Amino acid sequence: MLNMPAPAFYRFKIGSIEATVVSDGPLAIGPAARTFRGPTADELGQMMSDHFLPADNVVLDQNVLVINTGDKLALFETGMSSVKRNDAMGRLVTNLKQSGIDPNDIDHVIPTHAHIDHIGGIMSADGSRNFPNAQIHIAQADLEFWTDDKRLGTPAEGSALAAKKNLLPNRDRIVFYKDGQEVVPGVQAMHTPGHTVGHTCFVINSGAKSLFVVGDLTHHVILVEKPRMEVAFDTDPKQGVETRIKVMDMLASQRMPALVYHLPWPGIGHFAKRGDGFHYVAAPMQLVL
Repeated sequence: MLNMPAPAFYRFKIGSIEATVVSDGPLAIGPAARTFRGPTADELGQMMSDHFLPADNVVLDQNVLVINTGDKLALFETGMSSVKRNDAMGRLVTNLKQSGIDPNDIDHVIPTHAHIDHIGGIMSADGSRNFPNAQIHIAQADLEFWTDDKRLGTPAEGSALAAKKNLLPNRDRIVFYKDGQEVVPGVQAMHTPGHTVGHTCFVINSGAKSLFVVGDLTHHVILVEKPRMEVAFDTDPKQGVETRIKVMDMLASQRMPALVYHLPWPGIGHFAKRGDGFHYVAAPMQLVL
């Protein structure tokens, strides 16, 4: 009995870019009916059961992406280390080191948005900086929205407190990305609002290869299949539905591979049209580079 899991990183190539997915650990969010709105609890239970999953506690992965362009290291999303709820999460720094990446060498930290599980790992639990030499990129609208005291005392308070804890101490290192902008060489921003006001996806290009960083446009395979369900975490749930469908339509028509933060490890796959929704096909893992 070895009682040891596999290493929590996965390395692959995007053209000449070396990419590594690193886990921050599982994130349990409770009953499906708490997050996904539209179907009844029984219908959601059946949808989860069809995937051999329980409906009473949905567990999401946290798939953080690091790209090495040969010149710079950029990290997309940061997990929960400063606000972790248990020791199963907040593992990004440990797993980065296990993968051979020194957090001190990260040049750019690029969250898709300012929710707790995306910016909560910029700082550590003890208040020190996890990526002390990195510039932080985020949408100005998200920074302003999630650090506004109006969020306090609302269901959004957790993310607001996390934003204050992780973004405000690093305000001098924050730069704003905008729709269509090349954030770092080979990485283009695409404003995809609804989940948050400033939620942004990214297209990574190298040679003839591309990868689309989805962020939180979809959280679970049942939301891929039934994309018109509204999501409790969305700032504007109806806009979130339209943005989700528009982007998955684009990815399906272009056959572009995507990295999805919360889908099962390592979260890389394709979207295909199926009826009124979509079908997610996990990409085969590259075990030889």
